[in-house]
Amino acid sequence: MQITKKFIIIGMGITSLVAGGGAAFAATTSASTPTAAAIAPKVTAERAMEIAHKTVPGAWVSEVDYDRRSARPDVWEIDLVKGSQRHELDVDTATGRVTDHATGRDDHDGRDDDGRDDDHGGRDDDHDDD
Repeated sequence: MQITKKFIIIGMGITSLVAGGGAAFAATTSASTPTAAAIAPKVTAERAMEIAHKTVPGAWVSEVDYDRRSARPDVWEIDLVKGSQRHELDVDTATGRVTDHATGRDDHDGRDDDGRDDDHGGRDDDHDDD
């Protein structure tokens, strides 16, 4: 009877070790396998900015964002400014094609829509200093 208990205890210990080791192996294997979310885009941010500069020559880049989209292709969202115009481009991260190009007035010129200086100039005329 003593020998049977020893075999049962040893067998349970071996089973626990094998099960724990298998779980650890599975965890490290799945962590090291790249998923779709971890794959780097084919078109780099630098290349996307070059494409944007070719689309809007003479502009300067004010912002670059990586937009991961689930149903549509991922894009680099690039904001450019040329004079008083703001250009917003989407560059496909897989092909490098410009998929969207919107333009508008640059609102960061230090003036409100009516032409007066905005509050970023350091003066605060609307509030009393107490």
